[in-house]
Amino acid sequence: MLDAVVAFVVFVLVAAGVVVIIGPHRILNRVGVLRRIRRVPSVFEARRSRDVLPSALNPKTQRVLVAAARLANWLRVHGQDDAAREIRNAAAKMTGNEAAGLYALQTTLRRIRVVNVSDAASQERLRALVAELRTAVQDRFEQLELLPFRKP
Repeated sequence: MLDAVVAFVVFVLVAAGVVVIIGPHRILNRVGVLRRIRRVPSVFEARRSRDVLPSALNPKTQRVLVAAARLANWLRVHGQDDAAREIRNAAAKMTGNEAAGLYALQTTLRRIRVVNVSDAASQERLRALVAELRTAVQDRFEQLELLPFRKP
């Protein structure tokens, strides 16, 4: 019986020495890792999205992007793929460099004046979409103070 007690005390002292040498935080971290590994993900459990959420956009910037998307979709449906692609590329620039994207949209809007549509109703819809985008771009330009603007 005395031998068992002595063996137990020796074992406890050796284990305590190993814990001191390794460090208590590392041991606790390894035990935590083992706990996480035990859990097997369920087949029916939805995975969490690892995508980084985009930063919140200014409401006027959102308005510009929505107007650009509407115009680009309309142009694409009516066979003006090049103009639609230019608008989408300019709108995509706005997420990285808003000023460069606004200037690109303004340049593209100048080129769209040349687009001809045979139907009168379609031409009117094109004018309305272009006017909506131009107004949104001008509002954002004024808000960012990128261009001098006239006061009414």
